[in-house]
Amino acid sequence: MSTATLAPTKDKHLAPAHVFRLRIDPGLGGRSLHLCELWEYRELLYFLIWRDVKVRYKQTALGASWAILQPLLAMAVFSLFFGRLARIPSDGIPYPLFAYCGLVPWMFFANGLTQSSNSLVASSNLITKVYFPRFAIPVASVAAGLVDLLLAGVVLAGMIVFHRAHITSRALLLPLFILLALTASLGVGLWLSALNVRYRDVRYVVPFLTQFWMIATPIAYPSNLLPEPWRSLYGLNPMAGVVEGFRWALFGGVRSSALFAVSTATAIVLAVTGLIYFRKTETSFADIV
Repeated sequence: MSTATLAPTKDKHLAPAHVFRLRIDPGLGGRSLHLCELWEYRELLYFLIWRDVKVRYKQTALGASWAILQPLLAMAVFSLFFGRLARIPSDGIPYPLFAYCGLVPWMFFANGLTQSSNSLVASSNLITKVYFPRFAIPVASVAAGLVDLLLAGVVLAGMIVFHRAHITSRALLLPLFILLALTASLGVGLWLSALNVRYRDVRYVVPFLTQFWMIATPIAYPSNLLPEPWRSLYGLNPMAGVVEGFRWALFGGVRSSALFAVSTATAIVLAVTGLIYFRKTETSFADIV
């Protein structure tokens, strides 16, 4: 803390002056998260989300249709190589539906991670000109993906009707798994966005990271192919719990409580540590972005 004192002037012809004290406190840095700031700046957050939604498919021929085409094309590839040629089991679910059900939450997670990792650098003009809670930028990048998730979910509902799949009442739990995917995506996004400001190598690591993470997630295969002792460890991948949770909520089957518990704990740890690291480093963003 520093204190500056403005002394009164000695000129007799001027009105008496007062002594003013200016107190400047240092920023709290990472010692306080100030999550309530998001609510105080909710209008800005809404603007940032809407901006990301509009920019995402700007000047593309197919526009928001890419939100549907991406998982559909991936489903076609998986169905050919893993479903037809490799004969990967799909827990009694038609393989295209099995794969697409896993791709819907995965695409939401991966796109949120990718967009948020570069969000601070892409918003450098805004960061250097005005104060606002910086973590609103990666939050908006992840939240904007909910629009794509909704569109892909409509196609998933159509596929369920087409294949006449039986839906369980546990489908009401889907929002919980969406929240888990959002938490995991935001946690990793906060880490990567803060690191990307200082180390621009991060942008080259992200594509490799998402490819490896996709292979390590039970999208093209069920997690029950793994031996039981390894399945709980597999939950350290939070998206394993999300993808299996989606299928369990929609189509039933054997629930792996340990897998879900470990995935949930991992997602929370990623989000909390990501936010702490972000708050510790955000004071330097405007100087080096």
